[in-house]
Amino acid sequence: MFDPLINNLPAFASFFATAIALLLAFALLYDFITPYNELALIREGNSAAAVTLAGAIIGFALPIAVSVAVSHNLYAMIGWAVVAGAVQLMVYVAARLLLPQINESIPQGKIASGIFLASLSIGVGILNAGCII
Repeated sequence: MFDPLINNLPAFASFFATAIALLLAFALLYDFITPYNELALIREGNSAAAVTLAGAIIGFALPIAVSVAVSHNLYAMIGWAVVAGAVQLMVYVAARLLLPQINESIPQGKIASGIFLASLSIGVGILNAGCII
């Protein structure tokens, strides 16, 4: 009865551990790329930074989850993680070009900017996930 579950635990563990490592690496890279430190701002209670980082993480995680479900291949998951990370960084750059003041708005805690940037990240992440074949 539990044989399929037990037999698949090693694969689950490798996919899950890799996904968590990729998610952490992306969050650190995203934090490094932005001109402000989201983690420091979040520690100070900045809701705009929290919403922004949450949106980027969700927008990154969605394609990773779909790549696992579609391919069942660890290398494909890592490849899609690279694509998803690049897409999310491009979303940030595009938002910065469209709204240059966003670099000041997030550290100032302007939640509207955080929601806008998070929505872009999640929306593009959903599209990215849907394009994985």
